[in-house]
Amino acid sequence: MAIGAPLDPPGDITLPRPGSTTARTVLSRAIGRLFGDVRDVLRRPHDDAAVRRDVTALNAALTAVPDRQAVLGSLLRRPNVGALVRCARLPDADPALTVELIATIAIELAAMGALRSELRLERAPAKIVSLAAGVVIHPPPGAGVVCRDGSVELAGHRVDLRGAIAQAIAQDEGGVVVRRPFHRVTDSIVLALEDNNPLSMFEAHPDKAGNRIDLGGREPSAWCDALRDALDRIGRHLPDLRAEHDLFVQQFVPVGFDAESHLSASYREAIGTIYLTLHPQPMTMTEAVVHEFSHNKINALFELDEVLHNAYAPLYKSPVRPDPRPLHGVLLAVHAFIPVARLYEAMREADDPLSRNAGFAERFAQIVAKNREGMEVLLAHADPTPVGRAVLDELDRWNRHFA
Repeated sequence: MAIGAPLDPPGDITLPRPGSTTARTVLSRAIGRLFGDVRDVLRRPHDDAAVRRDVTALNAALTAVPDRQAVLGSLLRRPNVGALVRCARLPDADPALTVELIATIAIELAAMGALRSELRLERAPAKIVSLAAGVVIHPPPGAGVVCRDGSVELAGHRVDLRGAIAQAIAQDEGGVVVRRPFHRVTDSIVLALEDNNPLSMFEAHPDKAGNRIDLGGREPSAWCDALRDALDRIGRHLPDLRAEHDLFVQQFVPVGFDAESHLSASYREAIGTIYLTLHPQPMTMTEAVVHEFSHNKINALFELDEVLHNAYAPLYKSPVRPDPRPLHGVLLAVHAFIPVARLYEAMREADDPLSRNAGFAERFAQIVAKNREGMEVLLAHADPTPVGRAVLDELDRWNRHFA
């Protein structure tokens, strides 16, 4: 369903032209949708009178925030907030999500220095993730929350949201546990050893069982080095695409190590988060980053438009999965692997040392063949919206480019 004014059909949502603003426009519009969603979630009737009072207190605090639109937009862009809103907006959402959302927004406002006065909440969830402060707080049962600019108080324990916090702080006498489980990959992207996506353990892939956080016996620094290496490689060969990563991606979540295979995931609800395993081969990691980033980008588009009228039924053979997939899944696969193919092509054109490795040309050919197979399915069966037609046209242009 289209949200707000009609979206202009995007001509380069897969691979950006130099100076393109398509991805930025799509992301901004997707965040704009969340403005209405969070308002509706907070207006929803709640059985707990204390939660209703917390909603009133939060709304009052938001009203007083200077440059409210910009601050709220920054909050909603973060996956720790956006994922809660997208899950809480569902008609059958768990009411506990509202409690977590209220506390998360409150602490993010405090960490950003955006509160004009003290904000008191009567209810606290079991865990509060703050990307703005880089901390995860586990309040004791029954604790309230008192937020002030730069700090939060729970059960009489004050947490400085702008000061240096050690890697792990032991539980104090008030029962509050504070941890800093984030490791810097780039200036704007972290490796996250905590995650609050309500859907992180829901898995559609037949070879996976959710996305439990797991470093796979490796140090966080090894993960950060591998991810940084992948991002640098993308930047050298596809700089415009790499710039889009900084618009969308805010955190990588580690889900294990496997030297033989590689698995990764992303969620429409958690735009900004990529789940992936660590692999010793640099190109495998680079492929995964491009692939899941592309899912993040088209997931933002799906927030604004159906793209395909027949996206979810019936099922068709997938070029990249062993199980039959709806056209939505086939579209996601081709949209993700076209940029991967372009990366291989650019590396070969630049005579990158990795492009001389055994297996590079064969892998490139495999990707091109899978994209061709996926495009055959889409062109034969897809019923696109005008926006979807533009997406398919771009994919088809690139598919023919590699033919």
